Amino acid sequence: MSSRIIIFDDNQERLSSVAMLLNLSGEFTCTGTFHNAANLVADIIGSRPDLVLMDIDMPGIDGIEATRLIRKHFNALPVLIQTNFEEDERIFGSLRAGANGYLLKKTSPERFLESLREVLEGGAPMTGSVAAKVLRHFSGETPMEKDYHLTEREKEILGLLVKGYSYKLIAAACSISYNTVNNHIRNIYDKLYVNSATEAVSLAIRQRLV
Repeated sequence: MSSRIIIFDDNQERLSSVAMLLNLSGEFTCTGTFHNAANLVADIIGSRPDLVLMDIDMPGIDGIEATRLIRKHFNALPVLIQTNFEEDERIFGSLRAGANGYLLKKTSPERFLESLREVLEGGAPMTGSVAAKVLRHFSGETPMEKDYHLTEREKEILGLLVKGYSYKLIAAACSISYNTVNNHIRNIYDKLYVNSATEAVSLAIRQRLV
């Protein structure tokens, strides 16, 4: 059964092309396209998505505020931000609002579809340049001394997550299977007391665990 995706974007050409990509993928179905977030709650209720693709720069309610509204009304619903912008304020505003990932619109179709899979599995995909900004942002904070009892393999995988690696790239870098990566990441979540890769990456950078 394909996963249901909805898209918020004020660019009609973008809406059409992404919807077509999703519907041709064989694993995702676009169940709604919306030019703005004015009726966000009703739109989500009516389309029953498994994941929301959210543009930042929309008229009226922008993508960051829309993400906050989704967290308020549909707390567990994943939101993947798509944008042309790499400004720090937008990146951190999105993550603070509760976004599960942040991709630039120039991301390749293959990487884009892989990112959707990751978000639905609890991951937090980010374009590499965005992940680097997040790393620099937190690198100056003073860490707290705490032992989370991560194994060397878990530290290695967490370090790759911090660098913005996808699950697929982590599997290749560590010479292990995709499912093994998934299992390690779930163990990392348990040890760090977090529920998503976004939280894990943020904690790892703040505490300098990697």
